Amino acid sequence: MRAVLHSERARLTALYGSLLVLAGGGLIALINILLRGGLYTRISGAVTTAVPGTAFERAAVEGQPLMAVPAQRLPPGAATPTREQLQTWAATRNLSIAVESATLHELLVVSLIALAVFAVPSIWLAWWMAGRVLRPVGVITETARRLSGENLHERIGLKAPPGELKRLADTFDGMLDRMESLVGAQRRFAANAAHELRTPLAVQRAAAEIGLAGDPPPEKVARIRSKLIGVAESSEHLVESLLLLAVSEEGLETTTAVDLVALTEAELAETEAAAAGSAGGAGPSVVRGLEPVSVVGDRALLGHLVRNLLANAVRHNRPGGRIRVKTSADGVLTVSNTGPVIDPADVPRLLEPFRRRAERQHTAGEGAGLGLSIVASIARAHGAKLVVRANRGPGGGLTVRVRLPVTPAPHRTASPQES
Repeated sequence: MRAVLHSERARLTALYGSLLVLAGGGLIALINILLRGGLYTRISGAVTTAVPGTAFERAAVEGQPLMAVPAQRLPPGAATPTREQLQTWAATRNLSIAVESATLHELLVVSLIALAVFAVPSIWLAWWMAGRVLRPVGVITETARRLSGENLHERIGLKAPPGELKRLADTFDGMLDRMESLVGAQRRFAANAAHELRTPLAVQRAAAEIGLAGDPPPEKVARIRSKLIGVAESSEHLVESLLLLAVSEEGLETTTAVDLVALTEAELAETEAAAAGSAGGAGPSVVRGLEPVSVVGDRALLGHLVRNLLANAVRHNRPGGRIRVKTSADGVLTVSNTGPVIDPADVPRLLEPFRRRAERQHTAGEGAGLGLSIVASIARAHGAKLVVRANRGPGGGLTVRVRLPVTPAPHRTASPQES
């Protein structure tokens, strides 16, 4: 009972009921005030007309010509009212006052009774109205109380005319959509990360238990050692990528002006050297189109962004392929590569962690499927706009365009010679 009395519905009921009762009380007070001003005059005229007491009053009722004027306007020396006239006037006045008093008293009593009777349905109506108004809030509350990780698919779906509560319910449904998407992505990320980390650990254990069992010859030990080092390096790269992804999701603490062209040139030099060394000098050709531009951001994270784009362009290229790297004065970095033909519908999926165009084969240099997801996370941290599209034509491949915030040009005051 106490919970009901302290509920919002009880407060709204008290508010609505008080307003209705106050409105009724104000109406009664207004009626009484208006009647008090003219009720005596009307009653006095009615009594005088209905009960004539003198020849003067009978002549007025019968419509005979009257030569007399009101007493307050009699000229000096004129005849004063007779005793009979004064008695009649006094009787009429007493009767009018008595009727006025009885009428006002009866009106007040009846009005108060009507107000008391009116208050009961008013409070019930206020309770009903408050329940109708708060029903969507109750639905939202019950839905929020029921939600858990297993039933995030439930929605309110409020059927109501447009209004504040309808917008609130729709906003809550939209929030649930985003939460379901984030929870689903987190679960996929955790499952994929566990799978990616479990595979190299299983390879290491198998190599140690089987390859090194007994008394293997030195050649086999060297081969197993090389295999274990490669798996360890792959695991280390995966862990570093996961840490970088987590750091980029936290946003930027500090930003500085970064020369995007110099950063891209440095990363290009390292990428070309690595590609030439791994492919025996037959890596993809690089076409540059670098315009000077300075952007705002974190230099280390932007370096990872460019490095991942270039590594992705080299890894998923074809023999004798091509990479185009371009920067523009408006802060746009574009990296395009030839490669397998990709369905445009699969492009958004490639931006998710551990998502690849094809199933992983666990071969050397294959990557963990985090490159583009790290690029997308770093772009979000910088407030940049990321556009990824599949290239048309037999060349295939991807084109990734990142629009970064440009460093504001310093304000320079014109000299007298320039002006």
